[in-house]
Amino acid sequence: MSVVGFDVGFQSCYVAVARAGGIETVANEYSDRCTPSFVSFGPRNRSIGAAAKNQVVTNCKNTVQGFKRFHGRAFSDPYVQAEKSSLVFDLAQMPTGTTGIKVMYMEEEKVFSIEQVTAMLLTKLKETAEAALKKPVADCVISVPSFFTDAERRSVMDAAQIAGLNCLRLMNDTTAVALAYGIYKQDLPAPEEKPRIVVFVDVGHAGYQVSVCAFNKGKLKVLGSAFDPELGGKDFDEVLVKYFCEEFAQKYKLDVRSKPRALVRLYQECEKLKKLMSANSSDLPLNIECFMNDIDVSGTLNRAKFEEFCAELLTKVEAPLRSIMEQTRLKKDDIYAVEIIGGASRITAIKERISKFFGKELSTTLNADEAVARGCALQCAILSPAFKVREFSITEVVPYPISLKWTSAADEGISDCEVFPKNHAAPFSKVLTFYRREPFSLEAYYNNPKELPYPDPTMGQFNIQKVVPQPSGESSKVKVKVRVNVHGVFSVSSASLVEVVKSAEGEEPMETDTPAKEDEGIHWAQSKDNKQEEKKNEPPQAKKAKVKTKTVDLPIENSLHWQLASETLNLFVENEGKMIMQDKLEKERNDAKNYVEEYVYEMRDKLHGVLENFVSEAVNSFSLKLEDTENWLYEEGEDQQKQVYIDKLAELKKLGEPIQNRLMEAEERPKALNELGRQIQQYMKVVEAYKAKDELYDHLDELEVMKVEKQGNETMTWMNNKMNLQSKQSLSQDPVVKAQEIQAKTKVQTSPLFLLSLINKNLLFKPMKIQILL
Repeated sequence: MSVVGFDVGFQSCYVAVARAGGIETVANEYSDRCTPSFVSFGPRNRSIGAAAKNQVVTNCKNTVQGFKRFHGRAFSDPYVQAEKSSLVFDLAQMPTGTTGIKVMYMEEEKVFSIEQVTAMLLTKLKETAEAALKKPVADCVISVPSFFTDAERRSVMDAAQIAGLNCLRLMNDTTAVALAYGIYKQDLPAPEEKPRIVVFVDVGHAGYQVSVCAFNKGKLKVLGSAFDPELGGKDFDEVLVKYFCEEFAQKYKLDVRSKPRALVRLYQECEKLKKLMSANSSDLPLNIECFMNDIDVSGTLNRAKFEEFCAELLTKVEAPLRSIMEQTRLKKDDIYAVEIIGGASRITAIKERISKFFGKELSTTLNADEAVARGCALQCAILSPAFKVREFSITEVVPYPISLKWTSAADEGISDCEVFPKNHAAPFSKVLTFYRREPFSLEAYYNNPKELPYPDPTMGQFNIQKVVPQPSGESSKVKVKVRVNVHGVFSVSSASLVEVVKSAEGEEPMETDTPAKEDEGIHWAQSKDNKQEEKKNEPPQAKKAKVKTKTVDLPIENSLHWQLASETLNLFVENEGKMIMQDKLEKERNDAKNYVEEYVYEMRDKLHGVLENFVSEAVNSFSLKLEDTENWLYEEGEDQQKQVYIDKLAELKKLGEPIQNRLMEAEERPKALNELGRQIQQYMKVVEAYKAKDELYDHLDELEVMKVEKQGNETMTWMNNKMNLQSKQSLSQDPVVKAQEIQAKTKVQTSPLFLLSLINKNLLFKPMKIQILL
C-alpha cells in the first residue's frame, strides 16, 4: 500500500512519501522536489509541471496556472469575474454554469473544468510518487487551505477522483504543518498536563493562514484558525509589476499590459526580484532583453522602497493574528512558539510584523516549502495499515459556523439552528430529533456570510423522504444525523423514523419519549469517535408511556450547492484516460525522434574520432547518410509518425553497428587471447610436471593428462594461426576471429575430470579456481 501526501499549492506542488526510513520529499524527473502548478496545452499533447512552466512565455494563452482559486466557483461569481481580466489565459462558462478554462488543445478549442485541470496536475504528482516508490499509487492525503468552503472541498475531491486517486483525507495546510511539527517531539506535556500552545503561520503565494494548536503527548488539537485569502506572495508580485509597468510606460513608452507575453516575462522577473530583496537591502537591478518591440528594458528597486509600495498590504498582516487571539482567548505569554512557513514568509517586512505582534522571535524549524506535504504523508501513514506510526490523534476545527433551517409547521415560518459553531471540533457528528407527519427538507448554510470568502452561503438542501405519521395520527419522531467529516465537508449522513409498535402480550415494553407538537423538543445527541454525549433542549414533557418502538431508515435526497453529476464525473475520468494515453504516445514519438538525432550526432563525432580507423572505404558513404538524415530531421522529418523514426534508426544502425563492432572486437580480442594463452600455459606446466614424476601430480590419470596435452597443443596451434591471420587484417575489415569464439575455446579446452582432480588437491591458482567455478 502506497503512503503519499500531496501539497497542491497555488504556484507549486510537493510530493512526500513514507518509506521504512521515514518521510521523504521526492524529486520529479528534473531532480527537483518542487513541481510547478502549471498545465500547458499543445497541438499534440499536454505538458504538466516544469515542462509547462517552460512554455509560459512561448505558449502563454494555452498555459494555465493559479487555477486552484477557482475551485467550486460559478463563472458568474464576482471573484471569478474580477480575476478574469488579469489572466493571460481565457476563462469560459461550463454548461453547468461553473468556471472552465478555454484553451487550444489538439488544434481544437476546448473548455476544461477546474476539476479536470487539477486532476491533470494530480496525475503528474501521482506519476512522480510512483516513480519514487516503484509501485502504483492510489491512497493519498491532499492539502487544502483552511479557508476552503464546502463547495471548494467537494471540487478538490472530484479532481482527485478524476485522477484515479483515493483521497483518504483533505487536510488543512496548517494542520498538516502542525502534525509534521508535533509528531516527532519527545518532550510534549503529558495528557493530563497543561498543553503546549504553538501558533502556525503560513504565508503562501495566494493565501495567508494562521492556526493555534495545543499539543500534548500523542495529541494535537486545533484551537482556532484565521485567514486572509486575499493576501499572499502574488499580491506583492502585483505591486512590483504595477510599479515597473508605470516606469516602462514613462521611460520607454511601452504599454506592457497590451502584450500578454511581455506581461508574463515581467511577472517572472518581478518574482525573482522579490526573492532577492528578501536577502538584500541594497539597490537591485531588473533587466529584460528584447522585452517589447525589440527594446531592452531595465530598472532598479531596493527593499525600503518596495516596503513603502506594499504598506497597504503589510497592514493586513496583523488582522488574522488579532482574530486568532480573540477567538482562543489566549494571552501572548501562553504561546510557546510561533512557527512560520510558506514561500512568502521569506519577505522581511512580513516576518518583522508577525514577530513584533507576538513579541518573540519566529521559529523556522520546519522546511518552509515542504512541511505541508510531509504532514500529509504522515497523516496518510497514520491512516494506512501498512505502516506502524506513533499514536497521534488530530482534532480539527470547523472554519465557518454552519446552520440548518427548515419550514416549521408549529411556528408557521422558517426555523433555524446553528449545529456547528465556528471552531467546533471536527470530524464530528450530531443527531437531531424532529417530530413530523410528512417528508421535510433541511437547508444547510454558513450563517456568517461576512467572513465567508464565497458569494453564496448555501451549502445544500437535504430532503428527508418517506416520513409518515404514527398509526395514531400523531407526529413521528425522526432522527437526523449531521456530520462534518475528515475532509471538512458537511453532510446529512442518515435519517431514521422511530415507529411505535404495539407490544405483544407478555412482552416487556420499551420506553421512548412521548411525541410532542411538531418541531417542539428538538434536541441533538453529539457523537465523536463513537462516544455519545446527550445535549437536550426540551420543554417539560408529559409522563413517559411504556411502548415498544422500532427504527426505520429513511432515504435522503441530496441537492448540494456543488457536486459534479456522476455521469459528468465518469466522462471526465474517461477523457483524462484518453489524454494520458495521447501524452504517452506523443512522448514515445518524440523519444523515437530523439534517438535518431542522438545517434546521428554520436556517430558523426565518433567517425572522426575513435571509429576513424575502423571505417572501410566502402562504408565511407555512412558519413553522407548521417548528414542526409540530419537534414531530413529538420525538414520533412520534423513531424513524422513513431514508426518512421524507428525505421530510420534501424537503417542507420545497419551501417553503423558493423563499424562499432570492429572497434569493440579490437578492444576485447587481445584480452581474450591473453586469457586463453595464460590458461594453456598453466595446464601445460602441469603436464610437464606430471611427466617429470612430480609427487604433487601423481594422483592424475595418465589418459586424462594425455588428453589435456593434446587439446592444449591443438588450441595453441589454433590460437597462433588466428593471431597470424588477424595481424594481416586491416582494422577497417571484419576480424578473422571474434572475442566470443576465443572465450568459448577458453571454456572447453581442458578436460573436466582433469580440472576436478586439480581442484580436489587445491593445485589450481586461485584466480583460475574462481573462473572455473563461475
